[in-house]
Amino acid sequence: MSDTDTRKQAYWRATLRLTSALLLLWAAVSFLPGWFAGELNTIEFLGWPLGFYMAAQGALLVFLAIVWIYAHCMDRLDRRFGVRDDH
Repeated sequence: MSDTDTRKQAYWRATLRLTSALLLLWAAVSFLPGWFAGELNTIEFLGWPLGFYMAAQGALLVFLAIVWIYAHCMDRLDRRFGVRDDH
């Protein structure tokens, strides 16, 4: 196997790890608050039940963070593996 193939495989593995971790975070933020809504609503956050807050605001903030983290980490991976597309 050539050095180029090894670098491509390493890049792909790193991309899959990042994507898998962020998808797991997305799934957790999407489904766990609904699953545990009764328990979460016993806790108040900024005057609102935590389950409501997570559905109305918290999940959206986490989703925005996921997009930013993905873009930031992929930019770093692209630079590290020399596949960055500069325009």
